Amino acid sequence: MRLHRLVRRWAVSYTEDGKYSPVGVWFHWIMAGLVLFQLGSGWLMSRYPVGGDKLATYELHSQLGLTILTLAILRFAWRLFVPDPINDADAPGWQSTVSHLVAGTFYVLFALLPLSGWAMWSAIQPVEPLYIAGLVAVPPMPFHTLSPAWQFEVLDWAESLHVLGVIGLALLVPLHVGAALKHHFWDRDDVVTGILPEVRDDQTAPDHTQYTPRVG
Repeated sequence: MRLHRLVRRWAVSYTEDGKYSPVGVWFHWIMAGLVLFQLGSGWLMSRYPVGGDKLATYELHSQLGLTILTLAILRFAWRLFVPDPINDADAPGWQSTVSHLVAGTFYVLFALLPLSGWAMWSAIQPVEPLYIAGLVAVPPMPFHTLSPAWQFEVLDWAESLHVLGVIGLALLVPLHVGAALKHHFWDRDDVVTGILPEVRDDQTAPDHTQYTPRVG
């Protein structure tokens, strides 16, 4: 049996139980941690005086943003490979509609914020590349060929889009957390437990490793 089939069957064995696979779980929590760090570091960075420290912090902030963009692309690809589990949040009604709209908006912001930040970096610092996860070099956008006036226009537009994205993200995060808390403590359904890392006793945990391979 091909490896991708084994991996998919392993992941589906979780989603059939109404839970996210460990890959989906770690995508969620790693990205959540990075997003919260980015919101905090962005706010602190805006209070720094102009100078080398601010530029170094901005470089780190931009590189983490590109890392989030990469993780978002990989997470979306994983969702296409292994669809999310069906749980109580998918029950017909307005809450399900809002949940899917919020999830889609998160993905839009995961693209808008890093790309606008990359554009800002390229407009003010066109020489140095950024790095995804400190490993993969990403060259600046080719704004160095523009006149200073157009570079300022690019910076102004990118900064405006970035601020709008930050406001949207700052509104969505507490909405998302609040909805999760409502599901867990008020509705008492399986939405939150499905995305938590598994910590189970070996004697009671379901076996997600045993398969009956098919020939061919």
